Amino acid sequence: MTSALHTSALTSLPLLARGKVRDNYAVGEDRILMVASDRISAFDVIMGEPIPGKGELLTRMALFWFEQLGPKGLNICPIHLTGDAPESVVSADEVAQVAGRSMLVKRLKPIAVEAVVRGYLAGSGWKEYQESRSVCGVPLPEGLKNASKLPQPIYTPAAKAAVGEHDENITFERTVEMIGADLATRIRDISIRLYEAASEIAAKKGIIIADTKFEFGLDTDGTLVLMDEVLTPDSSRYWPADSYAEGGNPPSFDKQFLRDWLETAQVGGKPWDKTPPAPRLPKQVIEHTAAKYREALQRLVG
Repeated sequence: MTSALHTSALTSLPLLARGKVRDNYAVGEDRILMVASDRISAFDVIMGEPIPGKGELLTRMALFWFEQLGPKGLNICPIHLTGDAPESVVSADEVAQVAGRSMLVKRLKPIAVEAVVRGYLAGSGWKEYQESRSVCGVPLPEGLKNASKLPQPIYTPAAKAAVGEHDENITFERTVEMIGADLATRIRDISIRLYEAASEIAAKKGIIIADTKFEFGLDTDGTLVLMDEVLTPDSSRYWPADSYAEGGNPPSFDKQFLRDWLETAQVGGKPWDKTPPAPRLPKQVIEHTAAKYREALQRLVG
């Protein structure tokens, strides 16, 4: 792994936007260079300290899944990768910021719906189930527990929020109102197919994908394209199958360890209120979080 990169600083390309993890640069009118930094966020707040190697791990994992599920693999739907080398569009002195942690992708018109698929009851879904025996308007049977496997995967979309805001869980019917029945139905059906296929692949590696979210965009021809990151521990809940049990929160290969630490952290002698600035991360929290991401990648791709 190279040294940690909290924030990229490319000057050869115009900066389009900085997200919680990715810095996006314009490459002409039709392409975007997505640089995965080593930033990490929790409770929608970006931490001041990076997680060394995280951006490279996320990129390798996303590329693995694009290859498995896209045209070179199961061909479930088109993907946003151009096939061009990210290093080819920056100046020589900027290659180190880009190598191993970037994707050169098609510039698409993003669809303002987070396509969330859940195969297990966890997180906000478990909380909602306890109150209503449903998740995002999808009724579920009685008797399920925290981390229970669902009878079949369910589609529970969310409306994308501005950076720093929480995405809002919505019903499928609301997505129909937002983007039309045809597009809403295609996104739902493709998302469930992607999740089911990925779950089968991950299961063979001893990993349970409890839930995940996909993002889609439209190209200039109106083709629906899978975009952004896909099936990484930042966008999915990964559980080790060998220690899975329902009734509690299984250990996970994501930032749950960081979230748990932050729940007890203090700023200025008081419990952190989950607003910026974030508490300073101790070395052991950084190292343990990095190890969780590494283990997920190692299990998945070897």
